[in-house]
Amino acid sequence: MAPGSEDDMNALRVLVADKQAAVDRQSNEVRALKAAKADEVAVNKAVNLLKDLKLELQSISKELVSKATGGETSVLSRETFRKTLSNTLERRLFYIPSFKIYGGVAGLYDYGPPGCAIKANVLAIWRQHFVLEENMLEVDCPCVTPEMVLKASGHVEKFTDLMVKDEKTGACYRADHLLKDFVKESLEKDPLMPPDKKEELKHVLAMLDEFTAEQLGAKLKKYGIKSPETKNSLSDPYPFNLMFSTSIGPTGLLQGYLRPETAQGIFVNFRDLYYYNGSKLPFAAAQIGQAFRNEMKPRQGLLRVREFTLAEIEHFVNPDDKSHPKFSTVANLEFYLYPREEQMTLKQPVKTQIGHAVAKGIVNNETLGYFIARTYLFLARLGIDKERLRFRQHLQNEMAHYAADCWDAEIECSYGWIECVGLADRSAYDLKAHTDMSKTDLVAHETFSEPKDVAQLLVVPNKKELGMFFKKSAKMVQEALEVMEEVEALKMKAELESEGMASLHLCTTGQRVTITREMVSISKEIETLHGRTFTPSVIEPSFGVGRIIYCLFEHCFYTRSSNAGDDQLNVFRFPASVAPIKCTVFPLVQNVKLEVTAKEISSALTREGVANKIDITGTSIGKRYARTDEIGVPFAITVDFDEKTVTVRERDTKAQIRVPVEEVAKVVNDVADARRTWIEVQSHYPGVMSKDSNQ
Repeated sequence: MAPGSEDDMNALRVLVADKQAAVDRQSNEVRALKAAKADEVAVNKAVNLLKDLKLELQSISKELVSKATGGETSVLSRETFRKTLSNTLERRLFYIPSFKIYGGVAGLYDYGPPGCAIKANVLAIWRQHFVLEENMLEVDCPCVTPEMVLKASGHVEKFTDLMVKDEKTGACYRADHLLKDFVKESLEKDPLMPPDKKEELKHVLAMLDEFTAEQLGAKLKKYGIKSPETKNSLSDPYPFNLMFSTSIGPTGLLQGYLRPETAQGIFVNFRDLYYYNGSKLPFAAAQIGQAFRNEMKPRQGLLRVREFTLAEIEHFVNPDDKSHPKFSTVANLEFYLYPREEQMTLKQPVKTQIGHAVAKGIVNNETLGYFIARTYLFLARLGIDKERLRFRQHLQNEMAHYAADCWDAEIECSYGWIECVGLADRSAYDLKAHTDMSKTDLVAHETFSEPKDVAQLLVVPNKKELGMFFKKSAKMVQEALEVMEEVEALKMKAELESEGMASLHLCTTGQRVTITREMVSISKEIETLHGRTFTPSVIEPSFGVGRIIYCLFEHCFYTRSSNAGDDQLNVFRFPASVAPIKCTVFPLVQNVKLEVTAKEISSALTREGVANKIDITGTSIGKRYARTDEIGVPFAITVDFDEKTVTVRERDTKAQIRVPVEEVAKVVNDVADARRTWIEVQSHYPGVMSKDSNQ
């Protein structure tokens, strides 16, 4: 059965919210009666009513889950669902712990045959959807990165998580994870929690990413959070750098790291890519590759690992013109947006047209809005449930100081809302940082159609004064002054004139230094220009491929009863374009003639580019269907003693049609590549009634 309609789902969500409100009200009533020491009869009556309301809430929630998963999934707790899914994924070799015979290493996983195929299909769709359709320039850069590159980007100093240690055993934990787990467990285990306490904990969850080390430490102490294994006291939170360090060359003198992201390889190649693109903006460069992060406590399977695949895009654009020529093609798309104002007031995300969000300034500019919309289309194309996908804007304190706007594509799964794609307007920070460190101009040029008289900003550092005060750092300060944006320079000019001193941020070190009026002259002069040189801004969509694939596993997995009703069968409803194998070919029985025909059909499918597999075991057709449903194969061809036609069975509807042997490979390929729908094919060929109880 297909998932419930959107209207049905929304109606059920409203019922769940209403019933939850009734539960909360009755919980307050029970507490009030107990506090007033009411008679036992009244208290018991109120408690029984509360129990009834909770049962009603559970029933409606189950119905919502059932409709969301096509009405055929057993209503399981999140943990049971996750365990059933994980067992299936590992048993069918989608992915398994790496080095398992040696006990494994946390945060490292191997993809098996179906997992490799799904990953390859997802990346192929990503390339088609972004690289080809948007005419991007694809690069492939090394994983080993010299230290100076990552110093320029800020990773050496700032790529950290806040860690706490068990004060007796030395075991390490992420401080924010411990706090998050405590809050979630508290909210789940205490339905009678007072509303003010509940709101406090919800606020902690909403603000979790904003807490400083001191604030996190204070929260851990306030709630009495201890080491999970030993219940020992924990240290105060402190930063831990997540990069794997290495040395380059036999001397070990050249320090390097395994890259924590793929973006820096694109930034350092900007000048050559700009030239390759005819020295024209805008343009985008893309890269798919491995990245590495030395997670403290990897958990949640593919959601938090130490080696993973990223697919990243850097779209370079004129900072004065962030419009997009194709924005009108997506402006009417409507999906869940979660702006920061709604998060701060604990409101729920609502469906919003991306065109409206850009027009109202909720999303900073058209190019960022365009990529948010294209990401929505990409994830929906993979098979992610649109009702469990939202785009959450970073809170103000989450954003880097240089960022104009940032959003995350978050997908709901059994672990909660998981960030799978980051979409950020990073302004000109990255190219400026690498310009400062490398002494190479990473800039673009614009020629005016007519000369322009413009007020030109002149920033003239006083090298003598800078040298006397900053010594060896003088050159770095001088360069930082020279590359200031106009807004920043004019602000400094005003501060110097009024206060005699001003603060300057050094991108290369992250430090702030004090500049006096003797150290720099800032003015504006009218100058006739025929063009200009500027540092482009960059819009960056960054896709965590493993996280997307895991969420896809959850969204596509369900169980259904066999037709006989005596067994529960696992099914993955992968779209045909994502499925690891598109089609299986079954001889009805073990028979040489049927096997020859099956092999001929398999060869025809291969020539059409359709991944397929023959199953000539003697088990029943129903059991063979069940085996292939469990790895998400969308179509099965059964060869019987009719020499002219074969049966084609579709996985989700279990509907069957008869197709001529000479046409079957093309028919399956057309449906697998979405050139025709299954419904269109069904209307063209005669249907078949199945007699197999396990189909």
